Amino acid sequence: MSKTYYLFNPGRLSRKDNTLKFTPIDADGNEAPPKYIPVEDVSQFYVFGNLDANSALFTFLGKQNVAVHFFDYYEHYTGSFMPKDYLLAGKMQVEQTRAYLRKSARLELARAFVEGGANNMLRNLRYYHNRQRDLDLPLTAIENHISQIPLTTDVAALMGTESNIRQNYYAAFDNIINGFEMGNRTKQPPSNEVNALISLGNMLCYTACLDQIYHTQLNPTISFLHEPGTRRYSLALDIAEVFKPILVDRLVFSVLNKKQLQAKDFDINLNRCILKPHARQAFVKAWDEKLRETIQHRSLGRSVSYKHLIKLECYKLAKHILRIEPYKPFKAWW
Repeated sequence: MSKTYYLFNPGRLSRKDNTLKFTPIDADGNEAPPKYIPVEDVSQFYVFGNLDANSALFTFLGKQNVAVHFFDYYEHYTGSFMPKDYLLAGKMQVEQTRAYLRKSARLELARAFVEGGANNMLRNLRYYHNRQRDLDLPLTAIENHISQIPLTTDVAALMGTESNIRQNYYAAFDNIINGFEMGNRTKQPPSNEVNALISLGNMLCYTACLDQIYHTQLNPTISFLHEPGTRRYSLALDIAEVFKPILVDRLVFSVLNKKQLQAKDFDINLNRCILKPHARQAFVKAWDEKLRETIQHRSLGRSVSYKHLIKLECYKLAKHILRIEPYKPFKAWW
């Protein structure tokens, strides 16, 4: 089975027959022994260091359906190389566009994404509330905002409701995480350790959703909650709303409360906080393990990975757009 490879060190990626050759290069330009990766073993690359590669290499990766996601030194997602959309279908493209253009159809899906994400946030808070964390105020506030979702009449108003839900949700983090304070949500740049982990985790979640969308007939540029724009795959932002509480936030709670990452693992300079290289690798490793973790699916009656859950969400959305079955967002039950 193909898997995700994470490239943290700067280096050169090239083709050698049907094998990929990665040669690490240090700051002085010295090459380390190369590593060889059979291309059939690769589903995608996440690149966190400088990568030297030519167009011939990307042509080869495109033919092999291998995606490449890029992050800069500050852990910001900068873009993706996506192979040709080999599964795109005309009927899906037409129906997905129609669903976006019809106000009622778009609003229905946008509400579902917000509702799914909000319910998964509630599930996280109730878990800790049942373990003697004082979370009565954010729980009540979020429940009140959720009740307003069906009453919203346009996507802009819905985004305002979603913002209020998330503001109350993040306000609860200081009562969940031991030894760290989140304060206000800050993104570019993140101002402290919790914000840095959330930002990195959210970008990893976005690219995971993008990867699964790519393996369906959905067009990743036509979205419903987030406004489609140039140079971004906004449908991945929609689907990520459902999964960020389950995948990203739970992982942040875990690595900090279990002291897998500590204050010494971060660099804070001029109100900018980033993970040190070894900490970034540790968090990404934990993320990859989280995606491969399995749960017993209620409807399917079998174990599925979190990564597969995202793909199932894409299939559900596709069925809704084709008017086969109404879309119901995934809601955690544990």
